[in-house]
Amino acid sequence: MTDLPTSLARRGFLIGGAAVGAGALLAGCTSNEPPAAQANGGANVAAGQGDNAKAGKMVTIGFSAPAADHGWIAAITKNAKAQAEKFKADVTLKATEGTNDASQQIAQVETLINQKVDVLVILPMDGKQLTSVGQAAMDKGIPVINLDRIFDTPLAYRTWIGGDNYRMGVNAGNYIAAEMKKKGISNPIIGEIAGIDSLPLTQDRSKGFKDALAKAGFAVGPRQAAEFTVETGEKATANLLQAAPKLDALWNHDDDQGIGVMAAISAANRKEFIMVGGAGSKNMIDKIKADSDVIKATVLYSPSMSSSAIALARLLGQAKGMGDLAEHEIPALITTYSAVVTKENAAQYADVAFDS
Repeated sequence: MTDLPTSLARRGFLIGGAAVGAGALLAGCTSNEPPAAQANGGANVAAGQGDNAKAGKMVTIGFSAPAADHGWIAAITKNAKAQAEKFKADVTLKATEGTNDASQQIAQVETLINQKVDVLVILPMDGKQLTSVGQAAMDKGIPVINLDRIFDTPLAYRTWIGGDNYRMGVNAGNYIAAEMKKKGISNPIIGEIAGIDSLPLTQDRSKGFKDALAKAGFAVGPRQAAEFTVETGEKATANLLQAAPKLDALWNHDDDQGIGVMAAISAANRKEFIMVGGAGSKNMIDKIKADSDVIKATVLYSPSMSSSAIALARLLGQAKGMGDLAEHEIPALITTYSAVVTKENAAQYADVAFDS
């Protein structure tokens, strides 16, 4: 697995295999009603359902993630802490200080292991480098919830939960294709602002986008790669717009870098195309609701997955399963779904939006 650079301190890799949407899967331990984000300081949390709602055995959960230096990763940590607070009757959270130094994160997780926490939730700075410490925890009988960036071996985690990068691209492509057909545009010029091209997650997103457009009889046109930062998003978009005097649609992989993307579009005074974002930041969803700019949709890669990870850790620590599943055990793999947020359903997804 490719090592992650520091600039990518907030995204994960796609894992293959049979996995299901966490929103549906967690129904056995969470409510089917939309979470009340405002009641939790804007964080998205799950509420217990049925027997799982009742306080049970006390569980100490260790939590480790990279530094909260971007909107998405900041929301990951915020959501995890809010979820633990929601279950404070039977959950104690021991969270390490976020770091973008893999060696330091390893040391922090080792400290949690030595403190004999009941369960660990780890979003590794680098999945490959953190694999050994995940496996060390598992070897000591501490179940590990591997969050988003996956370890090199399943021996290092009990359950993996993360986003679906390929499906992000597919759903972005499907939305754009449908809009082009609705507008009667038979040969659209469709641009793409990607992330870091050397990373599997970017490759998966771009492949999904290309595959969906090809199925509709369209193709990806001008394309630029950025680095998931505001500055690189603005530069890449400026270059793309200069090279493409006309566009019909544009997909930007990441709403954090999307701030720069939108700035470049505004500076160029370009309004002839529609844009789709990626991840689901609050400012982008607000723009989508207002329907006064080029952005018309964003494809979720929600940091609410960390809330789900804490909820899963609680159930593991209490030896509980999920009430809506026939199986007695929590699944080994859970892939969240990349829903498309538009002005029509923006209110439904406001609770999982994050601040860029």
